[in-house]
Amino acid sequence: MAPAERSELASWVSPTQLALFESMHVADRRHGLDVVASLRAAGVESCDALLAGLLHDAGKGRIGVWPRVGYALGDHYGAWIWRAAGHLPGFRSDLDRLGRHAEMSARLAAAAGCPERTVELIRNQESPRDPEFGELLRIADEAN
Repeated sequence: MAPAERSELASWVSPTQLALFESMHVADRRHGLDVVASLRAAGVESCDALLAGLLHDAGKGRIGVWPRVGYALGDHYGAWIWRAAGHLPGFRSDLDRLGRHAEMSARLAAAAGCPERTVELIRNQESPRDPEFGELLRIADEAN
């Protein structure tokens, strides 16, 4: 991450939250920054929502590109792809982690001291419940 980006993030996240962000896979960090930019472009100024956009994929861990592709294809075309891909070495646990990443991300965010609203936005990212920011987060996530 460029020093300017790190400095800007450090101005609105805690050191623990920044450490969680920096522990994320580089693709998830870039995605989180893009989601934050989309939320801001939509007029969102809430730190709770922006923090959710930044950290919503923290639970994915260091999963490589091919399990991510397999998961996305299964999400689009059906679970049969996950079952087939699960036979490839290492894929079963990675696909499982991707399927549970929202809850894992929420737990990591809570442990990093994120507000409860942020934690719930992350936990419910695929089926939004927050009437103000839930759907905005989902749309920003899918657009990026």
